[in-house]
Amino acid sequence: MFCLKKNRVEKELLEKIEELSLKMERMNLAEYIEMLNNPKRYLVINFTAGVARGFGIAVGFTLLGALVIYLLQRLVLLNLPVIGDFIAEIVKLVQDQMQGGR
Repeated sequence: MFCLKKNRVEKELLEKIEELSLKMERMNLAEYIEMLNNPKRYLVINFTAGVARGFGIAVGFTLLGALVIYLLQRLVLLNLPVIGDFIAEIVKLVQDQMQGGR
């Protein structure tokens, strides 16, 4: 009786170990630990990720700013009395700044 329980417990433990091994393999844990042990590679990867993130933010902000300016120019063409003058002044300031700050 004791032997059967022991075999069943061992079998369950082996199944759990196999399951844990598969999960660790799917998480790429070995590569992650290897990367942490190599500080130069870790710095290069983080630097590259930071540059890419910064470039993405710059491009996104530029596109968003261009869209806002375009929409403001269209609102000026509608010739709304109060808002139109305010928006025209903003667009004029932006265009002056883009042309060299004259």
